[in-house]
Amino acid sequence: MRDQQKMGTEFYESGLRFSCTQCSACCRYDSGYVFLSPSDLWRIAQALDLPEHEVVTRYCLSVHGPDGPRISLREQSNKDCIMWRNGGCSIYAARPTQCRTFPFWPQIVESKLTWEQAAKDCPGINCGTLHSAVDITKLLKQHQANREEERKGCG
Repeated sequence: MRDQQKMGTEFYESGLRFSCTQCSACCRYDSGYVFLSPSDLWRIAQALDLPEHEVVTRYCLSVHGPDGPRISLREQSNKDCIMWRNGGCSIYAARPTQCRTFPFWPQIVESKLTWEQAAKDCPGINCGTLHSAVDITKLLKQHQANREEERKGCG
């Protein structure tokens, strides 16, 4: 019997294509959390030329979950990310790791089926740059490390 890790990565062992089209579909229309690690908060503060506490006050909210409180970007009243303005992400170069690693999240690359389901909502999936299995694994590790960092807290 094959091990679970091999089974999970088998469909992308030849790589997957993805290039962000900056369509903003993942930033708009649906409610959701964009959790920030301390590194994310620092990067955003630098981009906005604001102190971190000011970024938290203006743009973030505290979310209480099973792992304790975490910081997330707020949403606008229409459910768009608070950083989505004038047709795109106002902090694209400094966007949070959660955004940077999309769509290479564990729940999306878990199978060909989950990848294809995500492709229905994201025009960049299956197009553009070919990301190798090694690159995808690095992005998954980066995503996981950031999740662990964000659970430690911001501020």
